[in-house]
Order: sequence, then C-alpha cells, then structure tokens
Amino acid sequence: MTSTRRRVWVSAPDVVEVVTEPVPALAPGEALVRLSVSGICGSDKAGYHGEHVFCKPPYYPGHEVVGVVLEVGDAAQAVAVGDRVVVEPTLVCGHCKQCRNGNENLCENLEFFGCGYREGGMADVFAVRADRLHKVPSHFSDFQAALVEPLATPVHAVRLVGDIRGKAVAVLGAGTIGLLALVAARQAGAAKVVSTDPLEVKRQRALKLGADAVVDATVDDLAGTVRAELGESADVVFDCVSYQSTLATAVKLAIKGGTVASVGGPRKPVTLDLPVLQEYQIRLQGCATYTAQDFATAIRILDSGALDAEEMVTATFPLTRAADAFAAIDSGQETKILVLAEP
Repeated sequence: MTSTRRRVWVSAPDVVEVVTEPVPALAPGEALVRLSVSGICGSDKAGYHGEHVFCKPPYYPGHEVVGVVLEVGDAAQAVAVGDRVVVEPTLVCGHCKQCRNGNENLCENLEFFGCGYREGGMADVFAVRADRLHKVPSHFSDFQAALVEPLATPVHAVRLVGDIRGKAVAVLGAGTIGLLALVAARQAGAAKVVSTDPLEVKRQRALKLGADAVVDATVDDLAGTVRAELGESADVVFDCVSYQSTLATAVKLAIKGGTVASVGGPRKPVTLDLPVLQEYQIRLQGCATYTAQDFATAIRILDSGALDAEEMVTATFPLTRAADAFAAIDSGQETKILVLAEP
C-alpha cells in the first residue's frame, strides 16, 4: 500500500476537489478501510452548497460508505482484516446520559464521520473507529451494501412512530429517503401507503417499490388528494422533504390524531399552527439518524429481496470525478448517486 491517498474535499460552497494526502496513522481502536463505494445524499447536497445547519465547508464527505478492512489498530476487536463493512457514521461517546439510555444517535458529544469530522469515506482509504463498522453479507453487491446506511434512517423513523401494522401511511417525497421510507413502512406492516413527488419518474419508482398510489406533489389541494387515495386521514405521515409547504401538508393529512415524522433534512426553520397541533392532538416526531439496531434491520430488509438496489442506484462516478457526482445532485432526476473506488 502506498503512503498517500486521494481524498475528496469540499473546500468551499459548491467547490469539490480531490486532494492527495498521507494515509493516516491509526489511533487505538481504529481500522483502516479501503473504499469500495460511497453514496451521496441530501445532507451532502446541503453541505456542498453551504446550506447544512451543522456541516458546512470545508469538510471531508463520505458517510454512506462500503469498504474492506485493510488494517486494524490496537484494541480494535470488532472487525478483522479482509472484512467487508459499512460505516455507522455516528461517532458516539458511549458514556453520556443518552448513550447510557440506549439513545446513542442523540449522544451529547456526538461527532459524525463524513460530516465535519477529520475523516470521511470518500477517499482511497480512510480511518474510522472499528466499533462503528458493520459486516455485510458476503452475497451482497456493493450497491446493496451502499443502501444499508440510508435505509437505516427511515427504519429508525418507522420504529420511532410505533406500531404501524394495518395503518394508513403517507410518504411526502420520493427521493432516496422517501422511497426507502416506503419500503420500511411496508416491511413494518402498513396497510396502505401513498407517496407524493413532483417528478413522474420518481412516482413510478414508488409504484414499483409497493406504493398503493402516487400523487403529483404539484396538484392543488395535495392533502385532500392524498386523503382521497388513502380513503381516510393518514395515521402516520413521513415528511421526507421537510420544507414549510410539506410540513403544512403533513399536518393536514394527519388531522385528527395522526403522527407527523420529520425524516428529511430541513435546511431552515419552519412555522406550525400550534393551536391546530394541540386541539387535533397531532404528534410531531423528529427523527435523527439511527442506531445499531436500525442497521441490523436494514441489512435484514435488503437481504429479504424487498428492494432492488440496481433500481435505486441511478448514477455512478469514479472518485476522481467526485465534483461531477456532487453536481449531479442538483438535477433532481437521480435517486441514489454513488462514487466508486478506482485504482
């Protein structure tokens, strides 16, 4: 192995570079991983444009990462050389109140691999805590493995809202997270699921993944149209966009007594009609990342064949064309974009 690596760096808003740096020395408990693929998501889009609330340039991206362990440091017992792994990017302290209570994703001292941390996975090789790595089944393709982390997000959201067996569910947005929320809701036993999106190609993907109906998000009275498709109010609404307009629609869909889960990454504050929220007993649930339990569930769902990874991955770019990969996010046409390792 060489002593240097290529590494993607978002050096300023809308500026993506590939830089050459030394391969990092491993700290105790870390592993060195060779990149296979790294996904790009909505959080990366926001960070790339300088719009993310918590992760702004300059930073090293890459948190939806699949790779192979090359080396393990002292005290790194979770994985071994040669293991094929995905990264759980929440770098938790393990001893704060939330960690002690099993809510590691809410760690009071949280650092996030690939989002403002000293290491990101969009590099030839990268260092990461070995205890944040999950082995993936040997029969998984790289595309399947690349969906573990993004699928864990809606899996966590579904778990937070409670038992949805037999319930009516609406999913606002049919991007990657919206489509995966649809799959997670189906796997959790939702009786009926209606998805919305302004793009026809994404609505068609939602139908392929099991939506009972899809609705053009640009229609007049979106809430009324979705309620008509559901045949009733929504017991749960997964807002996978999290804009002012989608949250307002979600509340209308959940009247009365429903739950609105904010799953998309909001970029700015929104306002709510609090009297409506209170009088109609609507539950508003924030959904933050995932836990190891959600990663395990995501792996099981992918292993069941419920999701065609080839259908989800719509664009790939080699590492040296990372700037093109980030630019492709803005088209709005792609579902999952992957950056691939190259010699």
